[in-house]
Amino acid sequence: MSESVTSDFADDSERVQELALRPKNLGEFVGQKRVAGQIDLLLTAARSRKTPADHILLAGPPGLGKTTLAMIIANEMKAPIRITSGPAIQHAGDLASILSSLVEGEILFLDEIHRMSRPAEELLYMAMEDFRVDVVVGKGAGATAIPLSLPHFTLIGATTRAGLLPSPLRDRFGFTAQLDFYGDGELSTIVRRSAQLLKVPITEDAIVEIGSRSRGTPRVANRLLRRVRDYAEVHSDGSVDLAGAQSALAMYEVDLLGLDRLDRNLLETLIHKFKGGPVGLTTLAMSMGEEAETLESLAEPFLLRRGLLARTPRGRMATAAGWNHLGETPPQGELGILDMPSLDA
Repeated sequence: MSESVTSDFADDSERVQELALRPKNLGEFVGQKRVAGQIDLLLTAARSRKTPADHILLAGPPGLGKTTLAMIIANEMKAPIRITSGPAIQHAGDLASILSSLVEGEILFLDEIHRMSRPAEELLYMAMEDFRVDVVVGKGAGATAIPLSLPHFTLIGATTRAGLLPSPLRDRFGFTAQLDFYGDGELSTIVRRSAQLLKVPITEDAIVEIGSRSRGTPRVANRLLRRVRDYAEVHSDGSVDLAGAQSALAMYEVDLLGLDRLDRNLLETLIHKFKGGPVGLTTLAMSMGEEAETLESLAEPFLLRRGLLARTPRGRMATAAGWNHLGETPPQGELGILDMPSLDA
């Protein structure tokens, strides 16, 4: 039992630290300047009219700050926020009960909105546009639809797969924000700020090192900083310098480009077992002992962005940059796509 309590305490501590690192307003929010400026304009106009903000859709890969932005919007509007997720809403009744308990101006944050059930989606159409829902009482021929008025609320939807949202739902959002990956400079700023909040003594070159290996993602940057801090506390006096950061990142198998074990395993399997491809995703996943969806959602986006992997009509291929990153010599003359440069070239 003591082990379970200790584990739960560690998980809670990690969550508390993660929440503490999140900015509280748009002024503290680093990066996404275009999106932040657009949201600031939308919220300023809503406050001047003294009305709830329009519905907002936040789209982009995991870890870029969609949940943080939702909390910032609630803080900027001085409105309560209720947080739920698409997978948690499997029936229209689940959504109806949430919507009917909202108060005027409240913000409903719906994470992974593309995974909501179809009946709930259809109920949401009317709620977003007309601020009412029809609650069906009874079954069969005796069923009766009772219209229920809703207070004016703001729905903030977050999705990593915007293309999976049906058009009627997507079109009901007044503003869609497409979040982009962060640059190394922005990530260094985030690492510097997080280190100050965590009271971690760290040198500037160590900050830059962590930022450059963070895959363009603030969540990864904060996670790597905490692991580097752990390493420094165990192996030194708790202060982090460049050598300590490099040793910690090497221990956690994060290489110079930010590739982790799964990324490297994908590249190594593609190159060593399939001579660089092309090979289908399912075959590649089976060869690695992974799920195809895991590779497609976790490893592929970063490898594609770095120019280490290519998706072709015949399957996945390692680019010349991918071969070179593993210290291998790429084959010559078969497909021009092998000559794709990496983003670091």
